[in-house]
Amino acid sequence: MDGVLVDSEEFICKAAIEMFRERGIVVQPEDFIPFVGAGENRYIGGVADKYNYPLNLEKDKARTYEIYERIVSNQLTPLPGVIEFITRSRNKKLKTAVVTSADEVKMITNLREIGIPSVTFDITINGLQVERKKPYPDIYLKASEMLGVKPAECLVVEDAPNGIEAAIAAGMRCLAVMSSFTEKDLREADWIVKDLTSVPEEVLVW
Repeated sequence: MDGVLVDSEEFICKAAIEMFRERGIVVQPEDFIPFVGAGENRYIGGVADKYNYPLNLEKDKARTYEIYERIVSNQLTPLPGVIEFITRSRNKKLKTAVVTSADEVKMITNLREIGIPSVTFDITINGLQVERKKPYPDIYLKASEMLGVKPAECLVVEDAPNGIEAAIAAGMRCLAVMSSFTEKDLREADWIVKDLTSVPEEVLVW
């Protein structure tokens, strides 16, 4: 979802920075980079560990999401090619899913703000539904099970190294979009594109 359907990284980073500031901790945007795509538990928790902040995960995460919902109101739009790519996939009778390490509240907020309701997809899975987040493959394996398809038949669309690692571990092919990281960072993916406006046909037909 994040970095694939919508570019919300800037906003969740700002929200987390504001949350930490309320707690008396000054953190920097670059502190979050290693934890992009790993879900908010790790995204916030990893930075808390760096600064030796005794994180109250549920309380501090809830506060971060409160701030996030406020600052993204009327600020989010689908990334280039998203609507067209979803349409191409559906026209080919492919099953589709939103699979995100983020919590359900963030998933719902993002889909609402970009005008793509969850019913657009066959299933949605959020980070609260699996114990181990990316780079572990659990969330993608759960998706393939719920969709009723084999992992080897699945294409994962990712924007972050953590997600690509999870896709590979799940035995799935991966298309990477350069919305958050460089081509070098994403080199383990099967295909790499600038955005979803330039997806070659072979990505959807194999």
